[in-house]
Amino acid sequence: MPIRRSRPAGQGKRAPGQAGRWRGLRDDRGSITLMLTVLFVVLLGFAGIVIDGGAKLRAAENADAIAQEAARAGAGMVNRSAAYSTGTFAVDQAQAIAAARSYLASTGHPGTVTADGSRAIRVTVTVTEPTAVLSIIGITTMSSTGVATADLVTGVTGPGT
Repeated sequence: MPIRRSRPAGQGKRAPGQAGRWRGLRDDRGSITLMLTVLFVVLLGFAGIVIDGGAKLRAAENADAIAQEAARAGAGMVNRSAAYSTGTFAVDQAQAIAAARSYLASTGHPGTVTADGSRAIRVTVTVTEPTAVLSIIGITTMSSTGVATADLVTGVTGPGT
C-alpha cells in the first residue's frame, strides 16, 4: 500500500481547470527578463551597424578624397628647368611623387605613392576611424582604403586626344 504524504498548508485541492493555470504561471517566471535581454543585444547590434557603418562609409569617402587630392598635387609639378630653358611644359615624375607624398604626410594618414608608367602616378591611402558602438564587442577601429591615379600631362586636351 502506497504511503500518502500530507500537503503543506495552503496547498489544498483546487477546482478543476485551475491547477494547470497556476502551474503555468509558475513555470514562466523570468521569461520576460530573458526576452528583453536578447532584444537589447539585438538592438545594440543594429545600432552598431547603423552608426559605425555610416562612419565606415564616411571614412571610405574621405580616403578617396585624400588620394585624389594627393594625386592632383603631384600631377601639377611642372619641370621648371625644362620650362625655362625650352619653353615646353612637362611634368617631372620625381617631383610629382615627392609632392604627392608631402600632401599625404600633411593629412596624417598612411599611404603610398608610386609611378604608374612614365606618365602617371598612383596614390593609395588608408584612413582608420575609431568605432562608437562596436567597440563594446571588441571592434575598436575601421579602416578604408582609397586609390587614385593622376596623369602627368600639361596643357588643355580635347575629347579623344
